[in-house]
Amino acid sequence: MKLNYKRTILVGFAFFLISAFWQAYDATIPVILTNKFGMSQTWSGVIMALDNILAVFMLPVFGALSDKRETKYGKRTPFIVRGTIVAALAFLCLSFVDLAQLNNIAQVAVIDDPAALEVIYDTQGDKELLTPEGDKFVLEDTFTKEDFTAIRMKTTDAAGKEFTDPNYTNYVSPARQAYAWEKTAENFIPLVLFVLLLLVVLVSMATFRSPAVALMPDVTVKPLRSKANAVINLMGTAGGILVLVLGMVFSTSAVRNALMSYTVFYSIIAAIMLGALAIFLLTVRETKWAAQMRDDSVKYGIEEAAEEGGEKRSLTAGEKKSLICILLSIALWYFGYNAVTSKYAVYAGNILDKDYNTTMLLAQAAAIISYLPAGMVASKIGRKKTILAGIVMLTAAFGAAAFMRAESPTLLMNIFFALAGIAWATINVNSFPMVVEMCSGADIGKYTGFYYTASMTAQIITPMLSGFLMDNAGMTVLFPYAAIFVALAFVTMSLVKHGDAKIIAKKGLEALDVED
Repeated sequence: MKLNYKRTILVGFAFFLISAFWQAYDATIPVILTNKFGMSQTWSGVIMALDNILAVFMLPVFGALSDKRETKYGKRTPFIVRGTIVAALAFLCLSFVDLAQLNNIAQVAVIDDPAALEVIYDTQGDKELLTPEGDKFVLEDTFTKEDFTAIRMKTTDAAGKEFTDPNYTNYVSPARQAYAWEKTAENFIPLVLFVLLLLVVLVSMATFRSPAVALMPDVTVKPLRSKANAVINLMGTAGGILVLVLGMVFSTSAVRNALMSYTVFYSIIAAIMLGALAIFLLTVRETKWAAQMRDDSVKYGIEEAAEEGGEKRSLTAGEKKSLICILLSIALWYFGYNAVTSKYAVYAGNILDKDYNTTMLLAQAAAIISYLPAGMVASKIGRKKTILAGIVMLTAAFGAAAFMRAESPTLLMNIFFALAGIAWATINVNSFPMVVEMCSGADIGKYTGFYYTASMTAQIITPMLSGFLMDNAGMTVLFPYAAIFVALAFVTMSLVKHGDAKIIAKKGLEALDVED
């Protein structure tokens, strides 16, 4: 029995386009909301949380709906096609609304333009604004008009080294944001259109995420799903990296481009999504491959009879307990891991006095390298044991990181994050296959939705909970918080008795599986 890597990669193009979209969305939408519409970080955060909130309710629903869908193209493909097309077009339309709002604030849209700074001073100079620390100030009490219009984003120190002028960060940026909000208040139509289109995009993406992920187990026999999930994760990573590279080309994260037009960038993202969809449609044969998977399951003794789309089976009491424990484990380790990923930028600057980018990149690189080995290890020793090993590594990494301070060696923190990346890959690659291992082929979409409900719920709650604790108990609570939740996942995961793949003995020529 051998995984068909080519087929799995082709199926993975659906996850590729999903990851490409989310990378672009997360990198640009908060910037548009705060810089162009002038929204506060709080309200921007509320809007950015909509995708997770919608996902909790919609992913199980559309996963279950795709289970019941029978067409000549298969169960999942129609959802993937329609959702991608609507999301890509709506995302492109967002850039046009963004451009309209950019025109509304055109007078201040040119960074470092003295005329733009003069407009900001004239409109905001006699009004109370908030600094990043929350203190009120009035521009005219802080600067003369000449002083304010002379501020530039970048300045140089005595040694000639360039750095960001704190006056720009502390005064110009909030004053520019306040101006943008005033313009938004004068004409709410662009903001309303933007939010409505955003809802269309998010709903469209939610309609096909579960079907897209469920397609892998649809066409892969159970013992090979950990390996296949590793390939799917790599395809998703590739989509995210492609958009990161595009972001570097367009300098979307540069402060000087905080008010750039995203029309060209969004057009390329939409083209990438539609291009990946075209490859998927031209190469993936869902109905044929799913039927072959059912036949192979019978051939290798994994299933007693090939499951047709409408056949279901009830879980035993033991399986139900295992499913609940797996879902609890998923939520718990996401509570720990996502708290770190969402708060580490602030933690690194205030507690460690270090650049957070390097450590996060090391974690991602370590995870990428570990995806395939994690799937292979699970095929040898079992998914549960592999996940438990990953939990131990992740707990150890976060527990050790809790003792790091500004004077600690940077190399140590890099090692801890690399270990965390390996651990996360080990956990992530094998947890989804364990969830769908227990269901029949007719319920894969629904169980995929269960998986995402557990992970998304944690991702909604943990940034708020960890943030509350950091505000009230100090920032150093972050890593102990993460380590405790991950350690709790070890307890719930230890109670799981089902979800591991059956070990299939090789019998003569049946052990040889020819790839298409």
